[in-house]
Amino acid sequence: MHTRSLAPWQHDHAFGQQARQSGERRTLAVAGLTAITMVIEIGAGIVFGSMALLADGLHMASHTVALGLAVAAYVYARRHAADRRFTFGTGKVNVLAGYSSALLLGLFALAMAWESGVRLLQPQPIAFTDAIMVALLGLVVNLVSLVMLRDSHDHHHPDDRRPESRGHHHGDGHGHSHGDHRHGEDHNLRGAYLHVLADATTSLLAIAALLLGSQLGWTWPDAAVGLIGAVMVGRWAWGLLRHSGGVLLDAQAPAALQDRIRTAVEQGDDRIADLHVWSMGPTGWAAAMTIVAHEPAEPDVYRARIPDEANIVHATVEVQWCRTGRETAGC
Repeated sequence: MHTRSLAPWQHDHAFGQQARQSGERRTLAVAGLTAITMVIEIGAGIVFGSMALLADGLHMASHTVALGLAVAAYVYARRHAADRRFTFGTGKVNVLAGYSSALLLGLFALAMAWESGVRLLQPQPIAFTDAIMVALLGLVVNLVSLVMLRDSHDHHHPDDRRPESRGHHHGDGHGHSHGDHRHGEDHNLRGAYLHVLADATTSLLAIAALLLGSQLGWTWPDAAVGLIGAVMVGRWAWGLLRHSGGVLLDAQAPAALQDRIRTAVEQGDDRIADLHVWSMGPTGWAAAMTIVAHEPAEPDVYRARIPDEANIVHATVEVQWCRTGRETAGC
């Protein structure tokens, strides 16, 4: 790990990422619970010769892998937060894990759709009682897991930011601000939550279809709800994939956040000529701006104008003199 001691006038780029994230312990607990259930179901399926138990155990194995990936990402991001090879810390390691979870969810949805389509075209006999018991067991485990991960789908907006002590100023016309902030959206935890939610949803749909099939002797409702579940899971996967992918590609922050910063910083004849705001992962946003003015102030003046609720954890400010006369519109 590439770390070194810092001079008094330097600052680190960990941004609080070295601290244990709020969802790490919960995700670890859910991963352990899922793994235990997986082992029990696979073992019971082999011992009792139940294909339904064995199939559900293998299904739980896919979610165990996804949850294990989420835990590994938390640990890696925390242990390498001070590694200076990461320009803005390790916040995007968690985003990358969320993106990977979205890909796995998408593959899971395709597998569900394929298997359901096959069963619609080629109906197979179903051991309804055994299948219902397996689905109930899976549902109970998933409901407990959802309660443990219940905060994972909450989006911590910029309003969640705690007031910071303003950061460093450099005499080269650039300034940086750092602070202790609450987390933004945790894509890693959201990915874990969606995996469990997908499992719970398919279990619930399966129970309804199996109960209907056991009463009427039909097998097609089981395949039909599988297709419905595939569509739902696919939509969740696409939403997480699109959002986490935007963060990984340094997409600009929402226009409302940019406007809030621009309104706060532009005072008198100070104008923002260039503004870039992008997500750094769960820890908050980074900003880089160029200020032009006829009588520019020091960078730390403009940095101090950035509102706390914007949740900017790293700000670079460049100041330029406006070379046109005041009577000229614009600069």
